[in-house]
Amino acid sequence: MTNRRIFLRNSALAMVGAGAAPLWLQRALYAADAPSPRKKILVAIFQRGAADGLNVVVPHGEKAYYSLRPTLSVPRPTSSGDKRDDAAIDLDGFFGLHPSLAPLKPLFDQDHLAIVDAVGSPDPTRSHFDAQDYMESGTPGLKATASGWMNRALPPAERKVSPVRAVALGPVLPRAMSGERPAIALQTLAGFQVRDAKAAREFENLYAASEDPVLGGVGRETFEAVAMLQAIQKQTYVPAAGADYPRGRFGDSLRQIAQLIKADVGMEMAFADIGGWDHHVNEMGQRASEGQLPNLLREFGQALAAFWQDMGDRMADVALVTMSEFGRTARENGNRGTDHGHANCMFAMGGGIHGGKVYGRWPGLQPEQLYESRDLALTTDFRDVLGELVARHLGNPSLTDVFPAYAPKFLGLV
Repeated sequence: MTNRRIFLRNSALAMVGAGAAPLWLQRALYAADAPSPRKKILVAIFQRGAADGLNVVVPHGEKAYYSLRPTLSVPRPTSSGDKRDDAAIDLDGFFGLHPSLAPLKPLFDQDHLAIVDAVGSPDPTRSHFDAQDYMESGTPGLKATASGWMNRALPPAERKVSPVRAVALGPVLPRAMSGERPAIALQTLAGFQVRDAKAAREFENLYAASEDPVLGGVGRETFEAVAMLQAIQKQTYVPAAGADYPRGRFGDSLRQIAQLIKADVGMEMAFADIGGWDHHVNEMGQRASEGQLPNLLREFGQALAAFWQDMGDRMADVALVTMSEFGRTARENGNRGTDHGHANCMFAMGGGIHGGKVYGRWPGLQPEQLYESRDLALTTDFRDVLGELVARHLGNPSLTDVFPAYAPKFLGLV
C-alpha cells in the first residue's frame, strides 16, 4: 500500500496516512447522538531529550545514589512530622517519586499507576535522534524500518474504521505512528481545518475527481476527519471533576486527547510528547524542588493527574504509557547536570493496570554494576512494556508484526 503525505498550503489542514478504501463515517453520522462503541485506547507519551530517571523515580534506598550525586540527589523521604517539601515521596521503602510528582502518589497508592525501572532500549547509542528513532520504530539498532510500532500495533480493522482512529497532538506525525494505517497529526482540534470555505470545497472536489484511488482515498479521509473534528469543536469542552490541566502545550495535548476519547469518535490510539529533558547544566537548584527538572516534572505530573481525574470511569478503557529515549549518567557532571546515559523509567496507568508497584529488577549503582561504568544498567526491554499493553490491553496478539525479531516478556502490568 502506498503511503501519501498531503500538505494543503495556506491552510491549517494536514492528513497523513494511507488507504484507498472509503471510510465508514458519512457526514450524516456526525451528530452528537451518533452511536459509537467504546474501544480500548492506548495513549503514548514521549519525554523527548532523555529524562533523568534516577531523579524521577529516586532510589533513596541505594547508598551509591547519594555518593554519585552529592549535589543533584533528591533527599531521602522524611518522617510524617517533617514538613520538608524537597524530599522524595516514598513508594515502597526503596524507591520514591520526585517531590514535583506528588499529584501521582494517590494513583500509585490506589494501584492505578505502575512504574517500570531500569528499562529502555538495548541499543547502546547515546544519540538523541537515533535513540528516539529506534524507540518509535520499535526496532532498536535497525534504521531501515519504514513504519512505527504504534501504527503496526493498531488491531486489524473488521470493516470500518474512524478517520480519527490514530491521532497525534503536534505539528507533524511522529515516527511511532507512521505507516500504512491512516493517522493524523494536529496541533489543536480547532486548527485542523481549511479555514477558507471556498478553498475547502475546491480541494474536496479536486480529490473526489482524482483518478488516483490512493489520492482520492486520502482526500476523503482528510475531509471526513475535518468534518468530525469541527463537529466536536462546536461544543465547549469543560474537564470533568474539576480537573485542572497545567497551561502549556503538554497540558493542552492531554486535555484534547481526553476530549476526543469522551466524544466516542472511534479513536484507538493517541500520542503526545513533552520536550526539554536534556539537562546537561543546572538540572536542579539548591533544593530538589527547584530548577529545570523539578519545574518540568511539576507540569508533567499535574497533566497526567488531571487527565486521570478528567477521564473518570472512562479510564477503564484507557492505558497511558510514558517513555524517554534513554536515561542519564548515574554520576552528576561538573555543571550540576547529567549526561547521556542508558536505562530509565517508564510509567503506565489506567483502569486495567496492576499498579502500586515498581516493576523490573534493580541492578544497583555500585561501580561494577553500572553499564559501561557510568550508567544505570538495563534489565527490562521497553518492548516488554509496550508489547504487554498491545497484547493485553488493545487485544492485538500479533506481536511478531509489531516488534519484529523480538518476543516481549510480559511483566504482569495488565
